[in-house]
Amino acid sequence: MDELTQLGPRLRAARQRRGMTLENLAGRAGMSVSTLSRLESGKRQASLELLLPLTRQLGIRVDDLLAPPTRDPRVHRTPVTRGGMTIAPLTRAESDVRAFKITYRPDAPVREPQVHDGHEWLYVLSGKLSLELGEQHLTLEPGEAAEFDTTVPHRMRAAGAHPVEVISIFNAAGERVHVHSPASAQQSGEIRSEHGHTD
Repeated sequence: MDELTQLGPRLRAARQRRGMTLENLAGRAGMSVSTLSRLESGKRQASLELLLPLTRQLGIRVDDLLAPPTRDPRVHRTPVTRGGMTIAPLTRAESDVRAFKITYRPDAPVREPQVHDGHEWLYVLSGKLSLELGEQHLTLEPGEAAEFDTTVPHRMRAAGAHPVEVISIFNAAGERVHVHSPASAQQSGEIRSEHGHTD
């Protein structure tokens, strides 16, 4: 079975992480050094009878030695519309980097410029985006991108009478400010952002 192909190397890695020798682990698990060595090299077929005493000594589960099941890579998260804009999460809640497709409507309330730790990258898909960054007042059109330090006061909104669609990516620091923690988001059913991504 495919999930067993990495069992031996994972068993060896778990033993080495704990600083145990073949002799040490085999002795504690009540098996011969030869049997353990053959398990780690894939030359001996693994069985629960052999694995259970080993995993007990290593402080892990048998499941930890098996390849994880292949999961669906598609992201299924519900967009949220509030405060004159729509936010569609493009990454999983547990992802290190958070990406969103944000639609700013021209009738969205005007927010105060924001300042916080972090970094942000954005790309305009359609419409025109007004970006105020410190003393700069810029208009970005489709195909244009911007990257900036969010310790600089900044504000984004639709420029003109039409909505603007933007892909926005935050690093870890920016995500902490812009978006709820996964637990809070699940409780409230909302995503929050200081840009007005939601209120």
